[in-house]
Amino acid sequence: MEEQNQQQNQQQPQSAPAPQADPSDAQNNKGVAILAYIIFFIPLLAAKDSKFAMYHANQGLVLFLGAVALNLVGGMIPFIGWFLILPIGNLLILVLAIMGIMHAAKGEMKPLPIIGGINILK
Repeated sequence: MEEQNQQQNQQQPQSAPAPQADPSDAQNNKGVAILAYIIFFIPLLAAKDSKFAMYHANQGLVLFLGAVALNLVGGMIPFIGWFLILPIGNLLILVLAIMGIMHAAKGEMKPLPIIGGINILK
């Protein structure tokens, strides 16, 4: 029985560890990283050299593109899109944005659920 559990644990892919923020970088750029979830391009202008701010700018950009796609698709599908996809999807976007803001405020570089693995900005 124990051998089966060990084999199952070995077969499951392990997720990559979250990148670590330099404490001084995180402290200096928390405000810019928080703004990345409201207006994603602010860190691109104000803190281009900050790994911490750019990480959150990437997540803010992916979240923004997801919101645009969700609203385009949800707006085109009558009834189901209007009354199911749009409200639930936009609530999910809001929750993810709040989670991102909380991670940025804590100085963490934690990936968001669902979209955390997508990298657009380098």
